[in-house]
Formats: sequence, C-alpha cells, structure tokens
Amino acid sequence: MKLVINVMFGVFLVWMITGLYLVNTDHEKAQIVMGLGVLYFAFLFMPFFIYFRYRDGKYKKYILTDEKLKQAFDQQGKK
Repeated sequence: MKLVINVMFGVFLVWMITGLYLVNTDHEKAQIVMGLGVLYFAFLFMPFFIYFRYRDGKYKKYILTDEKLKQAFDQQGKK
C-alpha cells in the first residue's frame, strides 16, 4: 500500500509540473490539466492516503470523549 501511495504522489508531482509548464507556455489546455491534477489529488490521492494513515485505529487517540474531557478538566483543577 505504501508503494501505491508513493507512486500516486509521484504521478501527482509529474502532473503538476507538466501543468505548470503548460501554463507558462500559454497552452490552451493548461487550465484543464491543472484542474484535473487538483481533482486527482483531492478525490483519489487524499482518500487513499487518509485510509493508509489511519487504518489501524491510530486516529482514536485524537477523538474527544467524555472520559478524556473529564481527565483534562481534572488536571486543570489540580494546578
């Protein structure tokens, strides 16, 4: 999965570099290439990355629960 993420990121970088080149040369399809690159990043790369990063429940330490809030307020009162 990590290899897939790295390849997808490489494709995105090449795509954006190509888009920037086309914008600088005033190509008629430059804006379309850049727009499709942003859509690729937003709707393909980012979901795969987020899934890969948080698939093992690593996100649970960042979720606020009643217990964590009570512990935080109790620690504030002790100071």
